[in-house]
Amino acid sequence: MKNIVLIIFLSLGAGLNAQVNKNVSEETKTTTTTINNGSTPRTVTKTEKVTTQQNIELKDAESKKLNKDMKPTPTQVTSTTTVSANGVPTQVSSSSYYTMDNTRYQFLTDNAGYRISSPNNTNYAIIRRTSNNSYIYKTQDRTSIGYFDANGNFVVESYDDKTDTMTKQVYTKTP
Repeated sequence: MKNIVLIIFLSLGAGLNAQVNKNVSEETKTTTTTINNGSTPRTVTKTEKVTTQQNIELKDAESKKLNKDMKPTPTQVTSTTTVSANGVPTQVSSSSYYTMDNTRYQFLTDNAGYRISSPNNTNYAIIRRTSNNSYIYKTQDRTSIGYFDANGNFVVESYDDKTDTMTKQVYTKTP
């Protein structure tokens, strides 16, 4: 009787896992270095984890064809780096991608907030968190206020003193 119940639960679990329509790959690279300064050896471990996720969609989902072609969908790449000395993490960074005006930007975490890099400029902007859950957004020529909306997009609001108006830019999260 126990075996029958166990088989039913395993088959239900396998059926639920089969319903996921995502292509996910994960790669982890660990580098361990031992530093000996003469008195005590110290071990430094660097772990880089890259996760790639892509939704699977079919071109002709409603057709009765058995073998259907896949529709190209955007890929979301998240990279996380952890550096630890003697087992204690000292630095964690990760990145995600956003688009604005048909340009792809990479948001990288650092110790104080985020750093944005563009294809032309690796230090395009910096983002620092304020006490009321908004962010200070600073580029070479302006300082603005930003926030993450409910969809995960980053919205930047800037004041133009020449026209006395507010402008809004949206970095759309790449799915």
